[in-house]
Amino acid sequence: MKTIIVDDELVSIEILKKAAEQVSEIEIIGTFTTAMHAIKFMNKNQVDLMFLDIHMPDFNGFDLVDTLKNPPKIVMISSDRDFAVEAYEYDFIVDYLVKPIENNRFTKTMERVKKSNSAHIQQDDENIETLSKAVPKERDRALYVNIDRRLVKIDIPSIEIVEAKGDYIKIKTDNKSFVVHSPLKRIEEKLPKDKFLKVHRSFVINIDKIIDIEDNSVLIQRDVIPVSKSNRNELRKRLNLL
Repeated sequence: MKTIIVDDELVSIEILKKAAEQVSEIEIIGTFTTAMHAIKFMNKNQVDLMFLDIHMPDFNGFDLVDTLKNPPKIVMISSDRDFAVEAYEYDFIVDYLVKPIENNRFTKTMERVKKSNSAHIQQDDENIETLSKAVPKERDRALYVNIDRRLVKIDIPSIEIVEAKGDYIKIKTDNKSFVVHSPLKRIEEKLPKDKFLKVHRSFVINIDKIIDIEDNSVLIQRDVIPVSKSNRNELRKRLNLL
């Protein structure tokens, strides 16, 4: 497996590299301390497996994952256990390693990677397509957000409005509000496109929650949300107009 390591800590890279080099199936073809350098490399080279640190400056591990159109198998790495649930929402993330990495734990990770590859080869494409249509994925129904070092589950259908507030976003549901450190773009990419629409540079709304519409605003519960001129036509297309 052609493998890369992405971690902003050189010591962590060396530890992972030495452990990975003991596995005959792995070929380390690159190590990177920034997500952007890794993305540029993957755009030009085949990568089968990536060890990816979550906490990196400017562009974290999940930001990198969300940019990949054809992601390889990924093992997420972090000194923080809080992101494990979010990591496992992605089908191609096969394991979550907590620093400091122990040899026995790394061996189990490689067993999971090998099993994942074997399962991928043996799966029947038609059965996968049928199953995916019949059983909605958890990540299509729920969203986990990190609040005070806890992962809090939010039912996606209950979300009414997401508002950008500087480096944070405010998620308003039917009965509660959450403030989360995240760019608006990141949550917008995770929400179902057929239900949610960015109507303004600071607002994403749940179309099903709209009560009333005027030319340049929509009413959701008691909140009046502005609709930018560039988004009005798209909003009209989404509505079931008589």
